[in-house]
Amino acid sequence: MAAVGGVAVAATTASATPRTARAGWVMGKLTGAQAVAESLVAEQVGCVYGIPGAQQNELWDEFKSRGVHYLLASHEYSAACMADGYARSTGKPGVLCVVPGPGITNALTGLGEALLDSSPIVAIVGDVANGEKYRPFQVHSLDQSALLKPVCKCVYAVSEVKQIAATIRQAFRNAASGEPGPVAVVIPYNLLIETAEFHAGPAMEYGLPFDEAAFQRALTLLADRSQRIGIYAGLGCMDHGLTLAAIAEMLQAPVATSVSGKGCLPESHLLAVGWGFGPHASKVAETAFAKDPLHPLKTGITTLLAIGVKFSEVSTGNYCNPIPKHVIHVDINEKNLGQVVKSDVCVHAEAGLFLSKLLACKDRLSRPNDQLLCERIQKSKVEQETALRRIPQNKCGIDPLAVVAALRCHLPEDAMLFTDVSASEHLAAEYFRVRQPRTYFNPVDNQAMGWALPAAIGAQRVHGYRTVAVLAGDGCFFMAMQELATAARDCLPVKLFVLDDHAFHYMQLLQKPAYKRTTATLLPKLDYAALATGFGVTYLEANTNEQLGDVVRGAVAQRGPVLVRIATDYGDRKIRWVEAVRHKFSKELSPAQKARFLSRIAGRA
Repeated sequence: MAAVGGVAVAATTASATPRTARAGWVMGKLTGAQAVAESLVAEQVGCVYGIPGAQQNELWDEFKSRGVHYLLASHEYSAACMADGYARSTGKPGVLCVVPGPGITNALTGLGEALLDSSPIVAIVGDVANGEKYRPFQVHSLDQSALLKPVCKCVYAVSEVKQIAATIRQAFRNAASGEPGPVAVVIPYNLLIETAEFHAGPAMEYGLPFDEAAFQRALTLLADRSQRIGIYAGLGCMDHGLTLAAIAEMLQAPVATSVSGKGCLPESHLLAVGWGFGPHASKVAETAFAKDPLHPLKTGITTLLAIGVKFSEVSTGNYCNPIPKHVIHVDINEKNLGQVVKSDVCVHAEAGLFLSKLLACKDRLSRPNDQLLCERIQKSKVEQETALRRIPQNKCGIDPLAVVAALRCHLPEDAMLFTDVSASEHLAAEYFRVRQPRTYFNPVDNQAMGWALPAAIGAQRVHGYRTVAVLAGDGCFFMAMQELATAARDCLPVKLFVLDDHAFHYMQLLQKPAYKRTTATLLPKLDYAALATGFGVTYLEANTNEQLGDVVRGAVAQRGPVLVRIATDYGDRKIRWVEAVRHKFSKELSPAQKARFLSRIAGRA
């Protein structure tokens, strides 16, 4: 049987039209698996992330035969995060390949993160046999499409082998068009060995939306010299930094970003003020957007120009951003406009196109240099720098802000930093200075713990020996530590910095003031050195501020993957995001709810 099967496969392969016959097209008589592989080659995919299984062995064998680069993950959740890391770092769709059933259910969290964070992924997902091959009670016979729909922009269910190539090409266009996000292609496994004639070129590009009437209304408001303008830039601006900088200079407007938007404008720019602009985020931004107490006749920001941003809960600190008198909201997804913040003008437009058209109106919009604004921003930045240089040694370990300062000092300018869901993510968002686009990443709107390490590995896989670093708490590390084995096996030189305090400190910050105790937050004490030896990665450790700089510098200099344990003590470190969110939560409680909280706290005091 093996011999006969081999002859049959060889005959099929021989009949396939060479991909060089027409660049960018999938052509000829191919099996379903060959059509998938050829489609990925035509889309110039840098890497496929996943784990093979019985329903997809034919497909993975074709990946190897046709030179499709792949990376074997240790868990499907990690594979989805790896594809996400690829997408965020390159700006192109990442590719996930998993089997049906547990392969999908394991990957759902990572896909959900990509959906809420607007990150393009194409998921090639297996399914049980269909058509004549269908039998009841097949293994993994969950409703794959139904599972995927809540976490994907779109799900394509393939029913015939001849649909495969065109569907995958369409999935790539859909994932990257409009507001980016994950798209799934579900393929019954029997179709992978069936054959059909293919003639599939690139899918038609979608046009960019632009509401001209709304643009003109926005232009009128921006041209009003009595208005002081502030810009709030999101992920939609990530690839338009030069134009954004020109617009900021033209309008003399400070530029704050969402967490996802960090890096769209170099934070060394005179008008860049960090993330957010409320009490939860960058102090520099809050100062720049507020009224200047030294010049009481000069108002704060009166018109907010929000571009490519959704005003999500995390980036606004539970909707803490102060809202100026006027708001212009620009987004490629019409459904995002005015959802959170009531806007005077909603412009349905792609951020880059909007910015370029705005720049073309320079004669109408240009303003004289605002020296007072620039001096105010610079003064705030100097105060921030001073705070980073005066971090004390805490009793039981290193203040996490000192770690952020060390990373900022010793990582190369083009290094990529992936942060995870810990209290320190907000410290990094405020204090880590980003100088290039697509170099700072965080799981923002799904807050999926354990995301950072596999996402960083996904990026490292296609960025060679460019420095890729991870900042994670020990709780997040526990969620995906097995991927260190992936980094070691494939010699991927990711630098992992773990803040070890044996606790879910983030939860403790939220629980202790409200309940006068903590519950389910203590973590086991690990032997990190033994763990690194077991995984086959280099191990370093820092226990004091004096050691920290040398340890970070040493980790960056290593050629392979490194696990760095940092003994961490948060001490009385205040985190603006946590304090602002707590204050807002308390303010919104009803009198009866406040009474119940206060009586409980008093009883436990």
